[in-house]
Amino acid sequence: MLRKVLRGLLTAILVPVLLFEEWGWTPLANLVGHLSRLPLWARMEDKVRNLPPWGALLAFFVPVLALLPIKILALFLFSEGHAASGVAVLVGAKLVGTAIVARIFQLVETSLMRIPLFARWYPRWKAWKNRVLYSVRESAPWRAIRALQEAARQRWRRFWRA
Repeated sequence: MLRKVLRGLLTAILVPVLLFEEWGWTPLANLVGHLSRLPLWARMEDKVRNLPPWGALLAFFVPVLALLPIKILALFLFSEGHAASGVAVLVGAKLVGTAIVARIFQLVETSLMRIPLFARWYPRWKAWKNRVLYSVRESAPWRAIRALQEAARQRWRRFWRA
């Protein structure tokens, strides 16, 4: 019983994060991927792509450490009563962090799959995440919101055609 409650609570907490990352993961990674047109960026990506498995895993700490001062800035802004600025900084850091981590993952996924523990758990994580997202997308509130969005989109198109 306790295990079910904890699992449900963890799922409820993770759903917004999963939805954000599902929405932004590929487009943000592709956006960062456009930087590979720059010679220096392309060389950095090649170095990351060729990292050994444990080096590839450590590559994820670079954006975490790089964004830490920005997140501390957001906390400072909150403490000084600048809530809107703090939220803006946190949202910006989340977008940038997700973009960079997603791109790194695109570059090193095959290398990570050579780590036995990762190769064992990543498919399970992905299957669980897909089940959770499927159940959210099939829920009545989600479908109602999507219907409202589609109706608003149709009205907007009719407005611009007129």
